[in-house]
Amino acid sequence: MASLAELQQQAGFTFHNVELLRRALTHRSYLNEHAEESEDNERLEFLGDAVLDFLVGAMLYHRFPEMQEGQLTRLRSALVRAEQLAGLARQLELGQYIRLGKGEDDAGGRERDTLLGDVFEAILGGLYLDSGLEAVKEFVERLLLPVAAEVAREQSDIDAKSYFQEWAQSELNHTPQYVTVSAEGPDHEKTFAVEVRVNGEVYGAGAGRSKQAAARAAAMDALKRVGAI
Repeated sequence: MASLAELQQQAGFTFHNVELLRRALTHRSYLNEHAEESEDNERLEFLGDAVLDFLVGAMLYHRFPEMQEGQLTRLRSALVRAEQLAGLARQLELGQYIRLGKGEDDAGGRERDTLLGDVFEAILGGLYLDSGLEAVKEFVERLLLPVAAEVAREQSDIDAKSYFQEWAQSELNHTPQYVTVSAEGPDHEKTFAVEVRVNGEVYGAGAGRSKQAAARAAAMDALKRVGAI
């Protein structure tokens, strides 16, 4: 197993109390086979989860001033889900450092998303106790800011339709309908025009190279018209 010094070097953080890092890497299954160990990483995971939620929320608030509360909430949820955190854990090659019981190890625990995500959060909890909030903030933002921009781009089109549907159902008690009003150009290069209507009234219009793209543009137009964004 690689050393904790190597982990700290490749991850870009430094623990003054290395025992906190070791504990963050200790799965409860390890304690079953090592009577000399008294604490696993679950309490640190709990703390790290809370610190991560706060820091990601603050990061998104400042990074995306144009986003509404619902958009920020969805983006934060996407960034802190187990699969995303597991991806960061793999990026840091955390799997090789985790202390697991033999049964858990043989069952593939080092590659399981939930376990990797939990260890990542436990490390954040340990780093917070060891070096304070600013150290965790620097580490989290270095890893997540590029990801946040990418996820925000991916979600922007999807969010437009879902966000307008939420608005329409809440404010008007009706579900939006997307109607293709024209399709121009040759088959390989058509441009579609779509209107989004609620209870028969046009709320937005958009165009795109596919019906789906035109519908998303119409939803965005509707959101702007009703002042939701």
